[in-house]
Amino acid sequence: MKAPPLNPPPTASQTPQPNFSAPPSIHSFAALLFDMDGTLIDSTSAITHHWHALGIHSFAALLFDMDGTLIDSTSAITHHWHALGTLIGVPGPTILETSHGRRTIDVLALLAPQYANWDFVCEAEARVPRDYGGEAVEVPGARGLLRAVGGAGVPWAIVTSGTRGLVEGWLSVMGMERPGVLVCAEEVGEGKPSPEGYRLGARRLMFGDGSARVEVNGDGGDGALPEVRPEEILVLEDAPAGVRAGKAAGYRVVALATSHTIEQLREAGADWIVEDMRSVTMTGWDAKARRVGIQIKNALVS
Repeated sequence: MKAPPLNPPPTASQTPQPNFSAPPSIHSFAALLFDMDGTLIDSTSAITHHWHALGIHSFAALLFDMDGTLIDSTSAITHHWHALGTLIGVPGPTILETSHGRRTIDVLALLAPQYANWDFVCEAEARVPRDYGGEAVEVPGARGLLRAVGGAGVPWAIVTSGTRGLVEGWLSVMGMERPGVLVCAEEVGEGKPSPEGYRLGARRLMFGDGSARVEVNGDGGDGALPEVRPEEILVLEDAPAGVRAGKAAGYRVVALATSHTIEQLREAGADWIVEDMRSVTMTGWDAKARRVGIQIKNALVS
């Protein structure tokens, strides 16, 4: 027969319970050292208002558009669309009126449906950085912000209406920081202003899934993120279609007035409108809380 343990664990009835009627415990100390906030006072609301007054906000992740937000390839894209327009029989100006912030395949589906296939689009867009790479410039402040968030380990992604060949080509030509997550035109069923791309980018950042397609409708695909409220995701955009996509996802949006008017961006629902990326800076990264401080200064509209 197996012998019982020398010190059997206590039963539920034997487990010591706190005795609130016990006399107080008295100790002797030479000095007392107090923390202030949260110990003597609770100034959470005041501190929150203070940081907001300085334009500093806390976010869990940053989602960047590409063209017009990180780089300005207007000249290159204009030459590209004029050349493509000649090929497909559509005037370049007609294409340019409807193309900014939208996927090429969606523009072609409207203007030249016979060319609206991914093989044609991917091949055409991959040529742009090779043929017109010298015509693109970085948006002021973009390189510094990407270097800061990338170096600190902040979760960030690029969510673009361009194809992978176009985006990776521009990142190489411009020598800019590469994101851990890149969501391109061919990976979503609907382009901007649908929120699908931004929701997919956020889910990949939160769940660490860099490849799987995530549906934005249906079970598990509604954009819900673990321990992150939608307003803790920041989208940085320049086009009204992209602003609407970010807002439709429930995220906060900074719009750069690099390609559209302030009124167009305001009507799209931007939370802040700034001149360029020099108005958006990182103030710090709390690795434990996994939140980044972002200061938005000199806002044209907020």
